[in-house]
Amino acid sequence: MPEIDVIETFLDALWMERGLAQNTLTAYRTDLSGLSRWLAERGLGLLQARRQHLMDFIAWRVQKGALPRSTARQLSSIRRLYRYLVREQRINEDPSARIEMPSIGRPLPKSLTEGEVEALLSVPDIDDPLGMRDRTMLEVLYATGLRVSELVQLTMGQLNPRQGVLLIRGKGERQRLVPVGEEALEWLRRYMPSARREILRRRTTDRLFPTRRSDFMTRQAFWHIIKRYARRAGIRKDLSPHTLRHAFATHMLNHGADLRVVQMLLGHSDLSTTQIYTHVARERLKELHAAHHPRG
Repeated sequence: MPEIDVIETFLDALWMERGLAQNTLTAYRTDLSGLSRWLAERGLGLLQARRQHLMDFIAWRVQKGALPRSTARQLSSIRRLYRYLVREQRINEDPSARIEMPSIGRPLPKSLTEGEVEALLSVPDIDDPLGMRDRTMLEVLYATGLRVSELVQLTMGQLNPRQGVLLIRGKGERQRLVPVGEEALEWLRRYMPSARREILRRRTTDRLFPTRRSDFMTRQAFWHIIKRYARRAGIRKDLSPHTLRHAFATHMLNHGADLRVVQMLLGHSDLSTTQIYTHVARERLKELHAAHHPRG
């Protein structure tokens, strides 16, 4: 059956079952036709699509500037189609079943400008062992986009300095390799044989960033450290424990990183979680345009 017939048969069934208005049916037709065209360009049809194809289509739309509300509406149309095809025994499995809806109306994550990040990183006193540890933690956090909980739980065994990567055990015990970057790696090389050893004195632990009193730092303790340094840097924004994680994602996208690469680095299981950063990046571009364009 031609692709257009698949869509029109579905819309006829939808109209008969739910009596939807023509405008609503037109919106469904537009959404599904867009997917059909995208699949056809890759030699696929609606009946051959798999979950990864649908995920790639959504990622493509996001990179083209689709907003969360538009993406949610299109995903809803896609889900209705594939539920219908399963019910009619045209396909055996619904490829859209495990794709999460993007959040709508969620506030944009608080981020920092690149200048504010540089100011924050420069605050710790690196002549003090704890200051050197804190500077290294901030450098690693900004370079990798780790969750604060992932950062404070890092062990020596998770770092491969030769390859310049960290093996991260994230949510749901999922593992990912995250590049550290030369700048953060250099701070780690300086910190480990000197400040870390002074902090531990004669104690031993496999924790990469220990405290003087115990072998690991809590998430809450590091959050207080960030707030203290932010005040010293003159940053007045209402920060969160994930502020540097947000800055990492936003700045990567601002400098042209692919959304799916950022998704992998952040350890997001679903692209819809990552796509909010595209809006953060766009808002920043609008601010720059307004501030510097003569007709902004």
